[in-house]
Amino acid sequence: MSGLTHIDEHGAARMVDVGGKEITRRVARAAGRVRMSAEALELVREGSKKGDVLQVARIAGIQGAKRTSELIPLCHPLAIDSVTVDLRIEEDGVAIEATVITSGRTGVEMEALSAVSVAALTVYDMVKAVDKAMVIDAVQLLEKQGGRSGHYVRGATP
Repeated sequence: MSGLTHIDEHGAARMVDVGGKEITRRVARAAGRVRMSAEALELVREGSKKGDVLQVARIAGIQGAKRTSELIPLCHPLAIDSVTVDLRIEEDGVAIEATVITSGRTGVEMEALSAVSVAALTVYDMVKAVDKAMVIDAVQLLEKQGGRSGHYVRGATP
């Protein structure tokens, strides 16, 4: 056995059976960045011709969290209780953080990571006419709570 939950004992991909798991409150926070030129960042500050970049990216991130199971083949469709996507302008780009909450049998890490990724891709899409060299990076899980594996915080000592 490989220790990978989405691979069975024969090496075949599988969707994990979560039916026997306890329903608990699950929370996941993820973050990422879009680094861009000063010119592109100024347009984001002012609002682009396509509208308020950060507001559109926020809505896209929420939609990305809601549709995660359609994008990631072995993710369970979840009833999400809450999604927040925060975007803030920093010195060299846009920082993104998403928090997803559910009461269920499986975690929402993938939903939080999807929210950040889709928000970042939306920023890129709206600003690419000015800066095709933008970089989406540092997409990572910051924290997860709930479930059998307990509480995880990036950088905390186990």
